[in-house]
Amino acid sequence: MKGKIVNDRDQIQLQQTRAFNRDALAAIYDNYHQAIYRYIYRQVGEVDATRDLTSAVFHRFLQAIKNGRGPNKSLKSWLYRTAHNLVIDHYRRQKHRQHAPLKEDLIDANDNPVTLAEQRISADIVRAALQHLTPDQRQVITLKFLEGLSNQEVAEITNKPIGAVKSLQHRALAALQRRLASSEERMPL
Repeated sequence: MKGKIVNDRDQIQLQQTRAFNRDALAAIYDNYHQAIYRYIYRQVGEVDATRDLTSAVFHRFLQAIKNGRGPNKSLKSWLYRTAHNLVIDHYRRQKHRQHAPLKEDLIDANDNPVTLAEQRISADIVRAALQHLTPDQRQVITLKFLEGLSNQEVAEITNKPIGAVKSLQHRALAALQRRLASSEERMPL
């Protein structure tokens, strides 16, 4: 029932945005900005690139509305699909660049350094394992488990049948399990 209510709210907001209602535009940004930012960050892992790409998603949304296009059915799917396309474009542009991104992590002075180090190592291992998945597998895992979307929503965003999403999810989880198991074997005690 919640999905239907959100979809109805999105449809009303979309109608209002087509009339360039500022409150509706602000509400859409407020409702989706954080989720789109998280999704992009999990794909690219760079704060500056994530900010730029997130801004580009909402810029494209405004341009699409201005030009009489934009989402017709699901606003969430349209925004995630646009984010995915921008991430792909980002990787195409970065393909020939060889550099290590700088991390902009903020550390609380009260945090235990050992715990922080363990969390960082675990996060780095999982992030590295995700990078060994195909782009489709990585997208499905990110949307499903990190963004908490349903298989139906993932199917809409990726423009794939739900069976293909389940298959990609199954293969990705198996690959991650193998990769993480081999990482544990290599870790010194």
